[in-house]
Amino acid sequence: MEKEIASRLTTLGHPQRLALFRLLVRRYPDRVPAGELAEALGLKASTLSAYLSALMQANLVSQERVATSLRYTVDMTEVRRTFDYLFLDCCRGRPDLCAPLPPPFIQGPQPISDRKYRVLFICTGNSARSIFAESILRTKAGLRFEAYSAGTRPHSDLNPFALDVLRQKGHDTSVLRAKTIAEFQGPDAPKFDFVFTVCDRAANEECPAWTGQPVSAHWGMPDPVKAVGTDAEKSLAFHQSYGALLNRIKVFSALPIASLDRISLQKAVDDIGRSADAGVTA
Repeated sequence: MEKEIASRLTTLGHPQRLALFRLLVRRYPDRVPAGELAEALGLKASTLSAYLSALMQANLVSQERVATSLRYTVDMTEVRRTFDYLFLDCCRGRPDLCAPLPPPFIQGPQPISDRKYRVLFICTGNSARSIFAESILRTKAGLRFEAYSAGTRPHSDLNPFALDVLRQKGHDTSVLRAKTIAEFQGPDAPKFDFVFTVCDRAANEECPAWTGQPVSAHWGMPDPVKAVGTDAEKSLAFHQSYGALLNRIKVFSALPIASLDRISLQKAVDDIGRSADAGVTA
């Protein structure tokens, strides 16, 4: 095991292989096409192939063929084994040396039942999917959650089709505006319990770590802004995105958060990203 761990650390010691590994961790549990990885990291296909081969030889990444496309994901079982080995062997199991900070929802004297969880939804433009998620959570579970949204490259205006869907569903759109994630990364910004990316492009971008180690997950879905056709066809795409997020947020807001440990909670929000689209209702 020691030689295997040393090999993995050597593999991750290369800056671009580490960047690729980190991207796949952000996208977990997605299986990401090679072309998307190359585009996100600005790599030639041959270079990407060499990096992926090294990560697979180290058993940190697995490959799967879907039709004519090769897709990649982190081998989370082996990644956990690596961390477990480092903690138990190098740190001798001492939590005062190596254990991560506790998540924000178990810090401080205030009981969990006496405060709201803060949730941030991120997409690229902050003009459709993330404002859907913010509005749905605020409306459906505003007693338990404070909902926010932001974009990595926000548009100046919210998408008119998205606003129309929200109004049809009875949401207050007057409180919405496009925001950059920089608004939520200063010393006076809210401290989040959960951070979710709802578009692949935003998840592919390298962002600073969030203060307080919030639980994070990727709930990627197609971008309705890219829909083509008549206005009715475009509107349908926005309604479908709204319905997919509504399903996910219904499941998320029903989680018994206070009774789950962090690992169980992380698995639950990852599972929502994988399976909560069945039976989409607009």
